[in-house]
Amino acid sequence: MQQILLAEDDKTIAMGLSYSLEEEGYEVTVCHDAASAMKEVKSRRFDLAILDVSLPDGSGYDICRAVKAASDTPVVFLTVNNEECDVVTGLDMGADDYVTKPFRLRELLSRVKAVLRRAGGGERDEIGIGGLSICTKQAKVTKNGEEIPLTALEYRLLLILAINRGQLLSRSRLLEDIWDIGGDFVNDNTLTVYIKRLREKIEDDPQNPVYIQTVRGLGYRMGE
Repeated sequence: MQQILLAEDDKTIAMGLSYSLEEEGYEVTVCHDAASAMKEVKSRRFDLAILDVSLPDGSGYDICRAVKAASDTPVVFLTVNNEECDVVTGLDMGADDYVTKPFRLRELLSRVKAVLRRAGGGERDEIGIGGLSICTKQAKVTKNGEEIPLTALEYRLLLILAINRGQLLSRSRLLEDIWDIGGDFVNDNTLTVYIKRLREKIEDDPQNPVYIQTVRGLGYRMGE
């Protein structure tokens, strides 16, 4: 069972979020101040830390520094402030994501799952599938040596399918993972459009796809 540290001084938010995370199968340790969170960080290792930036006795940034000094545990910040400088501060110290209050619970849960998958995914520098090559360091895709221009969301969708090559991915799983950087939810109809656009760019015959295969009624799978 994956262990999550939640540092949040608003007890109502903490209670609701910890309950939802536990329902998803995580074990959650809740701290309402920086001191108790620091104590937990020093005594054990977590798979993920969700940290409120503003705590009554300190900052989530301080906890993040302690977490990153001890391990490569991923960190997600919660804050009421969406100022660019605060976002940059968090990301510069190694945070993996940044969620602004008030947040939608489904959004946060999706981001938590995505961060944990990235942390444990062992993503390679390059992924080759048939004539396709995905360079993850440069976020560049080529087919038979020629670069294929993709939007950021198209690239993320292709990367998710490629990392899970051969596995059936449900539409709901894909929707969770391709949440865009602004936090706007990609709905089911939009996913269909992006699958179609991606096929038009990477398939020899989009009507008879080889790379992105549809499993009718269930989802999609990246061909071997």
